[in-house]
Amino acid sequence: MSDSAPRTAFDAVLRRRFLISGWPWRCVAYLLTAAAPLAAAAVPLVLLGLPWVFALRRATGRDPAPVTVALLAVLGVLLVAGVGPLVAVPLAELERRRLRLVDARPIASGHRTVHGVWARLRTRYGEAATWRELGYLCLLLVVAPVVYLVLLVFLLLVGAFLLSPLLARGGRVALGFGSVADPMEALPYALAGLALVPTIPYLTAVVAGAHAAVARALLGRGPDERLRAELVEVSRSRARLVGAFETERRRIERDLHDGAQQRLVSLTLQLGMARLDVPPDSPAALSVADAHEQAKRLMTELRELIRGIHPRVLTDRGLPAALREIADRSTIPVTVDAELPDRLPAHVEGTAYFVVSEALANVAKHSGASEAVVTVRRRGDLLTVEVRDDGNGGADPREGTGLTGLADRVAVIDGRMLLSSPVGGPTIVQVELPCGKG
Repeated sequence: MSDSAPRTAFDAVLRRRFLISGWPWRCVAYLLTAAAPLAAAAVPLVLLGLPWVFALRRATGRDPAPVTVALLAVLGVLLVAGVGPLVAVPLAELERRRLRLVDARPIASGHRTVHGVWARLRTRYGEAATWRELGYLCLLLVVAPVVYLVLLVFLLLVGAFLLSPLLARGGRVALGFGSVADPMEALPYALAGLALVPTIPYLTAVVAGAHAAVARALLGRGPDERLRAELVEVSRSRARLVGAFETERRRIERDLHDGAQQRLVSLTLQLGMARLDVPPDSPAALSVADAHEQAKRLMTELRELIRGIHPRVLTDRGLPAALREIADRSTIPVTVDAELPDRLPAHVEGTAYFVVSEALANVAKHSGASEAVVTVRRRGDLLTVEVRDDGNGGADPREGTGLTGLADRVAVIDGRMLLSSPVGGPTIVQVELPCGKG
């Protein structure tokens, strides 16, 4: 068996050191504190169930009056279903907190976070978690008192057995399974009670563990809520990865811009000065001139590489300015219509920029278009980017034109890409990116 600390009452019962651990006392505390939610739930739910009591009395009376019985039963259902959740939801939160006494595993509510009183009420009545909590509360009121009463009777019986020699001094005493008239006759009962004492912590732990297991099953997240929570966590993890990726891109861009590019500029200047110092007709002049030209070409390529990793203008001036810079470098005329009231999240700006950059590169290489139009709009928490060209159309992601990569990049931040490219054109690439509330 593992030496790790037990996390539930059932785990603790199986340990050899259970009796000398704190778990018996935790189980006792859990059972004793159950009185609070029981009392808090009993009064309102019993009041709500009064129509059922009257319906039962009518049904068992001399004149059942079926219509009246049915109306009372329906009224009881409506009251419990309508008002019951208002009692069940806060008590379920109390039960989840109390569960920590005998179950160290985390338990999360199956409710969604909603702001506003009326919005919260509408949401709660439509959630499966609310009705599971109401079911738990009804089960708590019906079953828990019976189980706890049986446990209490057992404890009283063990106590009576232990004290039977003292009780028998005053005369004959009934002890459940028989009666005794003197201390010597009560001695076997006392020995039996003494033998039963060690079972009390185990029985208490089993009852507390069973109660906790029911509470966890009904008050925690159901399969749908757990799946939804896992999907949310996956989305958050993906967002963190995207953020880390963008941060790393910016670091690489900064290192290349401030490090390698500056040294290359210095080298190019030195080669230019050396080219001036070397006599034009000397053997070294041709080599120096060739090295100078290669350095200038390399500097141009490095500048393009840096811009491709993360353009400085995108960081400094935002998406509209960066898109206009792409348009200026394009080999075909590009009109940019970008109206954005404020800056967007960095990962959204980066995705939109590279979508437009790749889309315009595809237009220049494959479409045969004479012009293109880039339109950017933000409506609420959605950014729409559209690239339209008047080319030949017929673009197909399966032909390896980079459209599949664009769609994958957009999907990383929960966006979507739409493509319309009939033969003969025009081709429209539209991207929708969530960008948070403005």
